[in-house]
Amino acid sequence: MVHHGPMHAQPGVGLRPDTPVGPGQELDQGREAGAKGHLPSTTVRSRRSALSKAQRQTWERRWPELGIQAPAESPRGKPLDTRAWFGRDAPVVLEIGSGSGSSTLAMALSEPHIDVIAVEVYRRGLAQLLCAIDKVDSDRINIRLIRGNAVDVLESLIAPDSLCGVRVFFPDPWPKTRHHKRRFLQPATVALIADRLVLGGVLHAATDHPGYAEHIAAVGDAEPRLIRVDPQTEQLPISVVRPTTKYETKAQHAGSVVTDLFWKKRQ
Repeated sequence: MVHHGPMHAQPGVGLRPDTPVGPGQELDQGREAGAKGHLPSTTVRSRRSALSKAQRQTWERRWPELGIQAPAESPRGKPLDTRAWFGRDAPVVLEIGSGSGSSTLAMALSEPHIDVIAVEVYRRGLAQLLCAIDKVDSDRINIRLIRGNAVDVLESLIAPDSLCGVRVFFPDPWPKTRHHKRRFLQPATVALIADRLVLGGVLHAATDHPGYAEHIAAVGDAEPRLIRVDPQTEQLPISVVRPTTKYETKAQHAGSVVTDLFWKKRQ
C-alpha cells in the first residue's frame, strides 16, 4: 500500500488469492525479482487489518459493482474493457498504491471527465475508499478499484497506449542500500508504465524521502520514451494537484520535504 505521506509501504505488491490468511489478517506475498526477470523483489508482509462491521457491509454492497480482484497470474491478452467497466469512453488514470483513497477520491471528484482506477493490495484501504465513495452524492462515480499486484495489473489488465496518467504517491523508499532493489520504481517498471501511457500521458510520482527522490528522478530521466515536464509552465492532460493529507502534514512538521516529479510520454 502507498500511504499519502511518510508512512511508506510497497505499492501493489503481490497478493495471491489462494494464500491461506488468518482471521483479520492480510498476507502480502512478495515476488522475487527473478520471477519474471524484472519485477522488484519484496518482503513478505503480514498486516492486521480486520474490517469494521460498516466496512464489511459497504464492501459486500459496493465491491461487486466497483471492484475486481487481480489474480496473481492474470491471463495475458485480455486487458480491461474500461469503456464497459465505467460505462463511458473517457481518459483513464491509474493510481498505484491508493492506500485509504483520500487523495484518490478528492482528485477524481475534481476531474469528473477522467476515469480513475485505484490499485491497492490491502483490502482495508480499499474498503475505506469504498466507504468514502458511498458517502458521495453522485449518480456516476468515476472510480474503480483493483485489489492485487501493481505489476500484474500493468502487465495483464492494462492495454498499451491506454492511460492518460499514472500516479505513484509515497511508495516505500526501502532506505537501506541492500534493499534498494525492492523499490517499486525501477527501470523496468518505469518502462512498463511508459508503454501503457498514451502519447502525452503523464507519470506523476511523489516521495518524502530525499534518497528515493534522487533514485526516481534518475530512473525516470533514463527512460527514453519519457521527458521531464514542469506543470508550472506546461499544460498537462491531468491534474497534478494533490490534496495534502494528515500524513504529509506530519512529515512537513517533522521537517521532511516532499518531492513531486513529472514526466510525459514523448509525442
